[in-house]
Amino acid sequence: MKKILVCDDDEALISMIRFKLSKDNYGEVVKVADGRKAMHELIYHDYDMIITDIHMPYFSGLELVTFVREKLGDKMPIIVLSVEGVENTVTEAFQLGADDFISKPFSPNELSMRVKRLLSA
Repeated sequence: MKKILVCDDDEALISMIRFKLSKDNYGEVVKVADGRKAMHELIYHDYDMIITDIHMPYFSGLELVTFVREKLGDKMPIIVLSVEGVENTVTEAFQLGADDFISKPFSPNELSMRVKRLLSA
């Protein structure tokens, strides 16, 4: 059973993601609303994937990607979500080690397909 950490301060979006990924049998979906809680979760628990928004309280999604790749040395798949589809933000996310980038709003089916692809790799 897979374990996915979803980091976003938008409760409605987290609920939608949790519902869709649970319905599609991706395993346990754990939600956190800020970067500080996300880092705590990643230090003390094992995850198979992270889905994170860029803009969160305390630490951004980009800082979280850097933390996972550089401090933890973990290669788990990371999907970054953002309303900012600005090219330099997308480029920075990939340069820091994100595996995928999805612009908000997005289709739950699209997210599910991308999660499946990354978890299968």
